[in-house]
Amino acid sequence: MDLSLAIKKRLHELGLEQKDLAAAAQVTNSYISQLLTRKKLPPAPDRTDIYEKMDKFLKLSHGELAKLARAQRLDEYRRSYAEPQGALLKETRELILRKCAPARQQQIRSIFERQPFGELERLVTQQLLDVVSRVARSELDNEVWLREVARLSDKSFEQMRVIILEFLDTDIFNVSNEDCTSFLDPLIAHWDIDLSTFDMEVALNDRLAPGKPKKFAFVEKGLDSPREDESGLNDFLQDPMLSRDISEEELGFLRRLMFGAGRRPNRLFYYRALQILRDPLHFQSAEE
Repeated sequence: MDLSLAIKKRLHELGLEQKDLAAAAQVTNSYISQLLTRKKLPPAPDRTDIYEKMDKFLKLSHGELAKLARAQRLDEYRRSYAEPQGALLKETRELILRKCAPARQQQIRSIFERQPFGELERLVTQQLLDVVSRVARSELDNEVWLREVARLSDKSFEQMRVIILEFLDTDIFNVSNEDCTSFLDPLIAHWDIDLSTFDMEVALNDRLAPGKPKKFAFVEKGLDSPREDESGLNDFLQDPMLSRDISEEELGFLRRLMFGAGRRPNRLFYYRALQILRDPLHFQSAEE
């Protein structure tokens, strides 16, 4: 049984309507309707609180709906990942370039145009999405913050809840113009990247996310310090669709990458890192 059927069955058993479920989950009725008609993929359980609210309202055991959502998303992932979506929407790319540090903007634009939706564009876009997603996830239960963002975006509280839930579930292949308008634009002040090291800095809007700029770096670990592989690397290596043609030299490079405290890299990180490593655009020749 999939998520949609499970929810419909339980609503019928309890004599409830989808509008009641929408109110309990603090989302719009149209969002619930699209979930039940399978027009929307269920959001990732680790990025939302909607399943906890629905489990409680529908008197289901904790985690029951999240389990169904994971299985449904995995099936969809297996079907769609082998054929990535097209390039970013024009408006999305323009927003990302507009937020780039002025001194680097023209150089980045040139690379984006030369390699539409190439590895650099994907890396930058994903990092920006990750930064804003962390902010949105941490503030998901902060009604004051949600209402402020809703006011700035001219949305209702319930509409903003839906937008956040969808944003937390998006990726570089599916980022929408609404995601950009609602979050990337107001939350990100500017960003910059060092093209020789791929070190990246993201400054957020002090009004909505006060604090120092976020800095990210790829650090290569010395060969004389053996350690266990990251779980994300193991997942990557076990997925033949992602790693079937990796060489020993490339694997050695991925194993030497180090990461600071915080979230750990997943299988898609290693796939994208491998594509960046293979792209000659990202390296200078010995003669240069």
